[in-house]
Amino acid sequence: MSVQYHVSDPSDPVGAATPVNSLPRGPVDSDVDLRVDGRAQRAHDPAVLGAIAVGGAIGAAARYLVGLGWPTPPGGFPMSTLVINVVGCGLIGILMVVVTDVLPRQRLLRPLLGTGVLGGFTTFSTYAVDIQRLVTGGNAGIALLYLAGTIVGALLAVRATVSATRALITWRTR
Repeated sequence: MSVQYHVSDPSDPVGAATPVNSLPRGPVDSDVDLRVDGRAQRAHDPAVLGAIAVGGAIGAAARYLVGLGWPTPPGGFPMSTLVINVVGCGLIGILMVVVTDVLPRQRLLRPLLGTGVLGGFTTFSTYAVDIQRLVTGGNAGIALLYLAGTIVGALLAVRATVSATRALITWRTR
């Protein structure tokens, strides 16, 4: 048995030839057609870029409002940022199950809600700045607790929401 190859973009630094009959099994990204190397078309798709921009503005505004309503005192534990990141990661877990298992043909859903809203809402850059400020302010213990708590909380939130969402989908489809 021979595998046929097609030539993708010759300027592609990753490699020019990919097997035609090598589609992966299982859920795939809803806005990617693996049969066609469409990276050039997707890179500047105005609908996708617009969805990301609108979603990002919504997510960043929501994060800003949470920060205004729940400010962190100087040298204090940045609870609002931790909650934003853990909740955002949990919502990303739900979204990824929905876009792969329930609504795989909605090509703008993941860019709008995932990259846009939740990308704008979660704030790992603020997380890094918070850690730096705590350490330079002499609060290394709080910084270490915050560092570990955010990572563990975010990972647990994704795992819990993915499992719960898949269980709910399975239960509803019986």
